[in-house]
Amino acid sequence: MNISAAMVKELRERTGSGMMECKKALQEASGDMEAAVELMRKAGLAKADKKSGRTAAEGLISTRTSADGKRAVILEINCETDFVAKGDDFTDFADKVVETALDSTAGSLEDLFATMIPSTGSSVEETRRAMIAKIGENINVRRFESITSERGIVASYLHGTRIGVLVELIGGDQALGRDIAMHVAASKPLCVEDKDVPAETVAKEREIAKAQAEAEGKPANIVEKMVEGKIKKFLGEVTLLGQPFVKDPDQTVGKLLSSRGASVGRFVRFEVGEGIEKAESNFAEEVMAQVRNS
Repeated sequence: MNISAAMVKELRERTGSGMMECKKALQEASGDMEAAVELMRKAGLAKADKKSGRTAAEGLISTRTSADGKRAVILEINCETDFVAKGDDFTDFADKVVETALDSTAGSLEDLFATMIPSTGSSVEETRRAMIAKIGENINVRRFESITSERGIVASYLHGTRIGVLVELIGGDQALGRDIAMHVAASKPLCVEDKDVPAETVAKEREIAKAQAEAEGKPANIVEKMVEGKIKKFLGEVTLLGQPFVKDPDQTVGKLLSSRGASVGRFVRFEVGEGIEKAESNFAEEVMAQVRNS
């Protein structure tokens, strides 16, 4: 059967796959468009499964906030190369997923994967797999969180596309919330205040500080004072309220919030690829990988 250019064009538009792949599928399906779509879908799922074990440590962070400022979501979507992360197909996929996350009641990644994307008529997971088949790299929605504030607002900040922050602010306004979120992006606090620091973390720091002081041959009473001083300094460095505010280091974030009659309920900070062991690569190799997979 003769496969026309119009048929190939229609299948490409419906599946997002390459011209030669579409022509081959139409030939195998004897020109039956629906059968060709099903063949392409099965081929795409097979490709996705084959690529699922490959490291995806590039990508982007995306956030969305509701119109009333009461709810926001943040997610990390990964791919294998920076080249793909900057492409329109990948960023469009990320936009669809984060919009879907904001509009849904999903409370976990599993819930989000099962949620339908209105513009595609497919679930997030199905759309993800289709993107793998189209782009030729492993793509993963790695993590997702949402914050809903009953007492205040949720502010967000994106540093480019690689670092994103959500902050629940009680009191204050969006401008203050954005400043606090920007601070969190820059200074990477572990938690909001002293009481939130895990006890085992404080105990470990105390043990290290004591060993250092004892190594200096100090008397026991002096050792204790030195340890308490170092723990106080440590807590100031790792807690949001104790850190010097990035836009005005002469005051802490805690003092800034107090002066504005505001407080922070919680925050979430995502950075692309943190905790993922990435193989060394270079741009030329990334481009060649794209060529081979196209």
